[in-house]
Amino acid sequence: MINNMKLKSSKPETEKRIEEIFSNSPNPKEIKKVKKLAMSKNIKISDLRKKFCKKCYSLFNSKNSKIKIKKGFKIIKCKKCEYISRYKLKK
Repeated sequence: MINNMKLKSSKPETEKRIEEIFSNSPNPKEIKKVKKLAMSKNIKISDLRKKFCKKCYSLFNSKNSKIKIKKGFKIIKCKKCEYISRYKLKK
């Protein structure tokens, strides 16, 4: 008798799966699932987290975001939810 058990995957397999999802253009639901999966396996998605809005999980591209560089910061404004993300630029 098989119980409702989830298949357990290793950390490297999960990392590959996350990269695979981001290689295609994911929708907000997929991004939310990736973030939850990364948190459950304690995987850092530092470079990938700058590619989507933290509030509405939409992927940043030229159609739905506005990018400015000002005083050493990269400022990205999401056109869908008007959320502003700021990242310090490396010197």
